[in-house]
Amino acid sequence: MNSNNYVLIMAGGVGSRFWPKSRNHFPKQFLDILGIGKSLLQLTYERFLKLCPKENIFIVTNSQYEEIILQQLQGISSSQLICEPSRNNTAPCIAYASFKLNALNPNANIVVAPSDHFILYEDIFIEKINQALKYTEQNEALVTLGITPVRPDTGYGYIKYEIGDQDGVHKVIQFKEKPNLENAQKFIEEGNYVWNAGIFIWKVGSILSALSEYSSEIHNLFEQGVGTYNTAAEVNFIEVNYPKSPNISIDYAIMEQATNVYTIPAEFGWSDLGTWASLYEAAPKDKQQNVIAGRQIDVSATTNSIIHISNHKLAVIRGLENFIVVDEGNALLIYPKAEEQQIKEVVKQMNQLYGDDFI
Repeated sequence: MNSNNYVLIMAGGVGSRFWPKSRNHFPKQFLDILGIGKSLLQLTYERFLKLCPKENIFIVTNSQYEEIILQQLQGISSSQLICEPSRNNTAPCIAYASFKLNALNPNANIVVAPSDHFILYEDIFIEKINQALKYTEQNEALVTLGITPVRPDTGYGYIKYEIGDQDGVHKVIQFKEKPNLENAQKFIEEGNYVWNAGIFIWKVGSILSALSEYSSEIHNLFEQGVGTYNTAAEVNFIEVNYPKSPNISIDYAIMEQATNVYTIPAEFGWSDLGTWASLYEAAPKDKQQNVIAGRQIDVSATTNSIIHISNHKLAVIRGLENFIVVDEGNALLIYPKAEEQQIKEVVKQMNQLYGDDFI
């Protein structure tokens, strides 16, 4: 293993689209959402142990999840948790982590990855990551793994890339926002588009240079902390200054502006598990095409549905088609699968009406 390889696992989200299973105090990355005895975070951590030593894996998260992470990840110490005092999107937390890692090792070659993705073919995934790390080690490049589209999906952002490549690495032409169905179909037909999976690879010097050039406000804010990173003074500096950072994603702050952005198209059985429908697609199904988690359940004449019932309850569900049924704690969700994009807004409304008790 290359001692200059580092991994930043992003684990600070609340996963509101997975309500009511995912809650503010225990969001989806910490859940055994696949029903295999391991959380999504644990699966992600174990995947990256194939890439670098465990001491080179850092978890970027919100301060409130520190105890959960230390319980779930054996071998991770509190010094490997990079805790945000406020949720300001991905650009500030990546900037903070980059300054911290630069103080540890200015030769760090970094993978940034979400904690809640499903990867079916992990060996291919690690092979592609190693390909990207080799490229960024030799070039001042910001690389993203792009997922080769299997359908004209309107739920993902797309990346357009140049046809010509350098050993499978393509220069990015443009990032595209989530398209309508007609444009998504055109992207598929053109053949030089990939889904934006939010998996990035770069040298620490490359991302700090990009922050300085394209997002100087963020760069200058965290540069003030040089000398405090990895010392006792770091916590106080971050508590005071981190909330001052703008709320912006790394895509908007850097990737859509920089001229040295590249992508590696890849197929490794990927799902971002961002919604109940994406979990349905990834999970094994019964003869009625249902995905079921829970105790003995009578699901007579129920088809194409996803059903998660708490282990201490029994359920009788009849005559549903294309529904989401989730019973968890003090909440029950019964919702058409085709309308699940509304769930996030429903959760927001409940928060306004009832406060944190139900989210």
